[in-house]
Parts: sequence; C-alpha cells; structure tokens
Amino acid sequence: MKPQGVLLVLSGPSGAGKGTICQKLREKRDDLSYSVSATTRAPRKGEIDGKDYFFLTTDCFKEMIANDEMLEYAEIYGNYYGTPRSYVTSILDQGKDVVLEIDPQGAKKIKKRFPDAVFLFIVPPSLDELTKRIYKRGTDSEEVIKRRLSAATSELAYASKYDYIIVNDEVEKASNKVSNIIDAERNRAVRTFFIVNEICRNGICEE
Repeated sequence: MKPQGVLLVLSGPSGAGKGTICQKLREKRDDLSYSVSATTRAPRKGEIDGKDYFFLTTDCFKEMIANDEMLEYAEIYGNYYGTPRSYVTSILDQGKDVVLEIDPQGAKKIKKRFPDAVFLFIVPPSLDELTKRIYKRGTDSEEVIKRRLSAATSELAYASKYDYIIVNDEVEKASNKVSNIIDAERNRAVRTFFIVNEICRNGICEE
C-alpha cells in the first residue's frame, strides 16, 4: 500500500525568501502540491483568492477555529493566518507531497500533528540583507517593517528545532538544495519499503 505523501514545512523570518524559493520550486518541478493558507488580511495587488490565499472574514476564520478546521493558526501583525485541515489532508491521502510555507509558531503546531513531516528553516545570509529585502518589497508601512525586523531575531532562534537549515544567499542555489532534500526524503526506507513488499509479494524475502 502506497503511504501518504510527504509534508514539507518551510519557515523562516519575513524576508528570508521562503516565497521566492517556493516559486522557484513551482518552476522546476510539477510533482509537488502547495498548501494554500487562509488569512484575514486584505489581498495585495495581484493576489488571487484560492491561489495565493483563502481570504476570509475574521468571523469566518474564528468559526473554522471553533470547528477544529485549522491545522494551525496564529495572529500576526493584527491579522489571522492559518492552514485549512481538509485542504492539506486530502492531498496527502492521495500520496502526493505538500509544501507548507508557514511561520515558526505554526510549524510548532504542525509538528505535534505530523511528527513525520520534514521541517526546513530558510535564513538570510545576514541581518543587513534581510533588512534590504523587506524594504525592497514596498508593500508594508514603516511600522510593520519595524515589527518584522524586530521579530526576525527571535524567529531565527527557532532554527535549531528544524531538520534542515538553508541559507538563502542565492535563490537558485537555495531552491536546488530544497529540491535535493525533497528527493532524499522521498527515498527514505520508511516511505519506500512498500516497493520492497510489492517485489516480495509473490516470493519469500528474508532479512
């Protein structure tokens, strides 16, 4: 019996390049599914409901929390963000791998529900570079930028809890590292032994 797909969790401070790496993975590989988070914040220019995020009202989001329909959720910079349970589990049950891009708070909750998930932490080459990237976005107010930079140092402390740490100094190189990790994790014995069982089905396999 083919096992569930692999859940790959990407975290890191704002500006580390998580979203850019995910975009590169989309360009390189068509064998991955991507979780779509829900949020109560307003859509940014060019964002599409159901593709970039599920944009919900605060009341709707809170109702989903009450019904245990969120795998994880958090309030960040005055808005709610969360991962709809049914969206992720339905894909994993099909044996497909899912990439989940969330903050360290959410990743901690996911680890309790999915202890076999693979956790990757994306870090910038320096805090100076992180600051440049956040300002370059041009999407946040000065107040929000200051809060993001203040949170970055504390978020970096979570890195030791992850399975892998990827330094995003060059997005092409960083995305290749993530891609290689995905392939390696897929081939772990615990996830591929079903192949051996199929080979041995009509014979006798002994240790």
